[in-house]
Amino acid sequence: MIDMTLQPLRTDAEYRAALARAEALFDLPEEPDPASELGAFMDALVTLIEAYERKHFPVEASDPVDAIKFRMEQQGLTPADLQPMIGRLNRVYEVLNRKRPLTLAMMRRLNAQMGIPAEALLGRPEK
Repeated sequence: MIDMTLQPLRTDAEYRAALARAEALFDLPEEPDPASELGAFMDALVTLIEAYERKHFPVEASDPVDAIKFRMEQQGLTPADLQPMIGRLNRVYEVLNRKRPLTLAMMRRLNAQMGIPAEALLGRPEK
């Protein structure tokens, strides 16, 4: 019998206990039907865990140039390959060396042609 009591996660111990409960659910031979009571409980438990993690382990937004360089490495691209998205080679190097900011048009093309998430290209919010 699975205890399906839910409560807010306020402490590290409650968070770890919730993770253990979720792990036990993920280890079931079959994933619960989302429309079932157990499926709804699992969804709610995961939502609580995610909320705790967002509050206590925030992920800082990536740097747009780092995102571009990461995708270049993944796809085996060179700076010359970025010309259709950024402009002439000297402009590509200016962007990669953080001497020129990305324009909205560059971001759109990088998103569309390289699949870099828009959130990564927008970068960190200014303080």
